[in-house]
Amino acid sequence: MKAQVLYRPGEPEQFSYQDWPQPQPGPGEVLVRLHATSVNPADCKIRLNGSALGPELPAVLGADVAGEVVALGAGVSAFAIGDQVFGCAGGVRGMHGSYAEYIAADVHLLARRPPSLSLRQAAALPLAGITAYEGLVDRARVRAGQRVLVYGATGGVGHFAVQIAKACGAHVSAVVSTPKKAAVARSLGADEVVLYRDEGPDDYVERLTDGLGFDLVFDAVGGDNLNLAIQAARPQGQVVTLVARQSYDLSAAFAKGLSLHIVFMLIPMLHDLERARHGEILRELARLADDGRITPLLDAERFDLAELPAAHRRLESGAAVGKVVVDIPAAEPARAAQA
Repeated sequence: MKAQVLYRPGEPEQFSYQDWPQPQPGPGEVLVRLHATSVNPADCKIRLNGSALGPELPAVLGADVAGEVVALGAGVSAFAIGDQVFGCAGGVRGMHGSYAEYIAADVHLLARRPPSLSLRQAAALPLAGITAYEGLVDRARVRAGQRVLVYGATGGVGHFAVQIAKACGAHVSAVVSTPKKAAVARSLGADEVVLYRDEGPDDYVERLTDGLGFDLVFDAVGGDNLNLAIQAARPQGQVVTLVARQSYDLSAAFAKGLSLHIVFMLIPMLHDLERARHGEILRELARLADDGRITPLLDAERFDLAELPAAHRRLESGAAVGKVVVDIPAAEPARAAQA
């Protein structure tokens, strides 16, 4: 099969587009002929740094999966050959990734493609959608009537956070950088928008919450932005963040009695821990998609597997709006129909 193989950490040009051994499904796995995948910040970090989270090099990276089941491993009954599936199922330590024509994937990490979404759209949903759902629903228990603030509201995770919070009945405010992105956020269902270059936290907290602060702040930006999220939360409110890999002074969070939730959705894959929950979340996301409550936002730039370095560059540029999706052209038929 064709795959993008990383031999050493570094810039996107370190990927090598070449022939690579086709995986075979083990017990509890299915072989998926991939039609599309997407690029996530975690993929870029593993590529750049050779992170301990990634597979041993040389390896195929890539987490998101969308394609057709073409072979079944021993003991698999949840899926049949020909099923179209999606999920976040590879590209981390010990797991072959999705920057390839085929992937052998744990069935617990997959769900059937929702009929309302194309395979390209389905490829954009898994990692980012699970992250947003875990933070808002599993951790923060978002509920109707709450005031929710989303930072990075038109990014990969943030645009799902806006839609999931809205689907749960929350009043959603979206923080973005430009009027164009503000229009996108409103199209996703945001009730209010904040242009952070024009307004500071004190200003939009006063304008949108009468100075009290937001019940729940979802920080899809991370880094120093966590301090802004804490500033925007109300006393005894909640903050969900995705990137907290530095030292912080949490005295402001302590003074408000905040609950801080740090979401790292790769843990079930890395530690083989409660993986079935990811499958459950995927099925709930599929239901929301079929109900018209969430729609993946795809960046306007298109790439195929041979152009993966350019897709990584696009995500790292910060210019992408929504998810960067990579199409995977038709492959030769899989060598086995049953493992």
